[in-house]
Amino acid sequence: MASVHQLNDKTLNDHLYQADGTDDAPALPSLSGGECRCGYVFFPWQTYGCERCGLSGDALRPKRLTGKGTLRAKATVHRHLDNRALTDVQPRVAPFTIGVVDLIDGPTIRVVLDESDGPAHPDATVVARLVEVGTKERSVMDLCFAATSGG
Repeated sequence: MASVHQLNDKTLNDHLYQADGTDDAPALPSLSGGECRCGYVFFPWQTYGCERCGLSGDALRPKRLTGKGTLRAKATVHRHLDNRALTDVQPRVAPFTIGVVDLIDGPTIRVVLDESDGPAHPDATVVARLVEVGTKERSVMDLCFAATSGG
């Protein structure tokens, strides 16, 4: 059964990111975004049209976005849909934390925060990382963001 998570053997939601980084941050996973001819940068990649100017088609081109930004807000999810019917991997068990991040490339996105090394606070610099999610029977890698040391 096809999943909204686009599960493959190793990654969850792999249409949204790549393990290899950008020239600016080669050690960080990159996000699959795009850029319009007008200069507007967006995430995730889509071909519907630019949110700023409305252009579509060849005016939009894929752009790998750097997995680094500033945390603006966060919230803890205490109750979450059990979506095992969608995939054989249960990616998150509540509680977990989501955040709003202003990427250095421009877009503001919502992310899952990995606070296993300590909490991330608003205005902290956060970076993308791949983490294992699921269970011992079936686990995959997924993208989340974590505070950098000192941030």
